[in-house]
Amino acid sequence: MKRWLPTPYMSLTILTFWLLLSSSVEPAQLLLGLLLAILLPIALRAFWPPAGRISNPGVIVLLVGRVLLDIVVASIDIARRILGPERDLEPRFIWVPIDLQNPLAIEALAGIVTLTPGTLTADVTADRRYLLVHAFDVDDEAAVIAQIRSRYEAPLSKIFPAGDEPT
Repeated sequence: MKRWLPTPYMSLTILTFWLLLSSSVEPAQLLLGLLLAILLPIALRAFWPPAGRISNPGVIVLLVGRVLLDIVVASIDIARRILGPERDLEPRFIWVPIDLQNPLAIEALAGIVTLTPGTLTADVTADRRYLLVHAFDVDDEAAVIAQIRSRYEAPLSKIFPAGDEPT
């Protein structure tokens, strides 16, 4: 089974997106989607990092909910600042120290920061100890760092425990 479906969730995702993009569940589209869902992961297997162990599904659900809520709140805040009365914004680059050791957790943190309107991950240091984050408006650098670490890094450290790094 692992030989034909090395990443079953990826295969399911490919099939789902194929059917959504084709706007059809006709047998020909379903067959083509299944073919892509089987062949693409096999052909691209060498380019994917090994999967790490993921723990605490409850924390995953809470983190996803938190990120979605933060995206909505930040979108409203950014729109208000851009469309509202002119105001002095203080955009700034901030080095955010991170304690995560799992490369997948670091990638997830960088992605979450980038998804949230008003912030963007610009770089990760070679030693993977800091994220360079660009923030749209920074009144208190320490508060931005504390928020990223408590809201996103702490749950990610529970989802991707230390010592379970993929090889």
